[in-house]
Amino acid sequence: MKTDLFTAPDYYNIDDLLNDEHKMVREATRSWVKKEVSPIIEDAAQKAEFPKILLNGLAEIGAFGPYIPEEYGGAGLDQISYGIIMQEIERGDSGIRSTTSVQSSLVMHPIFTYGSEEQRKKYLPKLASGELIGCFGLTEPDFGSNPSGMLTNFKDKGDHYLLNGAKLWISNAPFADIAIVWAKNEEDRIHGLIVERGMDGFSTPETHNKWSLRASATGELIFNNVKIPKENLLPNKNGLGAPLGCLDSARYGIAWGAIGAAMDCYDTALRYAKERIQFGKPIAVKQLQQKKLAEMITEITKAQLLAWRLGTLKNQGKATSAQISMAKRNNVDMALKVAREARQILGAMGITGEYSIMRHMMNLESVVTYEGTHDIHLLITGLDITGHSAF
Repeated sequence: MKTDLFTAPDYYNIDDLLNDEHKMVREATRSWVKKEVSPIIEDAAQKAEFPKILLNGLAEIGAFGPYIPEEYGGAGLDQISYGIIMQEIERGDSGIRSTTSVQSSLVMHPIFTYGSEEQRKKYLPKLASGELIGCFGLTEPDFGSNPSGMLTNFKDKGDHYLLNGAKLWISNAPFADIAIVWAKNEEDRIHGLIVERGMDGFSTPETHNKWSLRASATGELIFNNVKIPKENLLPNKNGLGAPLGCLDSARYGIAWGAIGAAMDCYDTALRYAKERIQFGKPIAVKQLQQKKLAEMITEITKAQLLAWRLGTLKNQGKATSAQISMAKRNNVDMALKVAREARQILGAMGITGEYSIMRHMMNLESVVTYEGTHDIHLLITGLDITGHSAF
């Protein structure tokens, strides 16, 4: 088990923009990641196993639904605190952050925002404590960037609904206790349903042979005449805007999380450049290595400021979907570029599991695609500034 030597970069004194609660949340999460995630994550990624041992710890540090009010088991924190938690967890691993943000933004958020009071009381405290783990079913085998074309459907059978269809690329699916599933009713209107493990006809086969997010459990959701109690329908919002509202929250978390991965790659490369001796000197004295490092810290700093400002807007209720898309697209793209440059600084050592860089790079290849692809977010910005849809 390796020692985590991470030191966070803060080139523009962004700490001055954070309050004491933000810093306390960050330090608690960072300490937990150093102690619990870093020592085991390389082995988990090599074995392609999700380390379930981390679930209790994630709940204990308040990572599940941190912005959910305390009366429902959350910590009642603000959106910047949520972003910071995602940043610190993804600094450890994107897959662990995926599990956490799915639980928070794609399971707890829709229950809190679109659910009934009975649903909030029944599910949210258990989700916050980690007693229940959830997943989010929107993407289908033939409908990724076009979720409105979904085929999964449910029919009203009087005293229950009958659900049929399939969802693909679902984080947490293989072990989730509940799933927030989006399906069309008989009028082709999209609704959210809470599906519980153990319901007849509901299965969650795992997806194998991934080169990315190897320490995250991914699977399918299969519905074969699944009887859903009517009280499991989310009553307070329907239409495509409902799941897209959840994705806004998740994309916001990703905009922060990707910074964590980038910071880890930068910190690793900087330390290596200072220690690696070639031609009698550390490679950090060489212009080309300094160019790489200087560009990395510049882009990380820009992303930090973008995320902080977006968090401020979120706290004020002013952040738009298009602004969130811009931050998600920019920050993930930035993190991928930082990872690739950092890998070059480490040379051949950069591809080994002795360092985190190659794992981050592979993980980010998923992050740049899920929750809206790089190109889709570009077109969301294009629609916002021109008023014309290119979809």
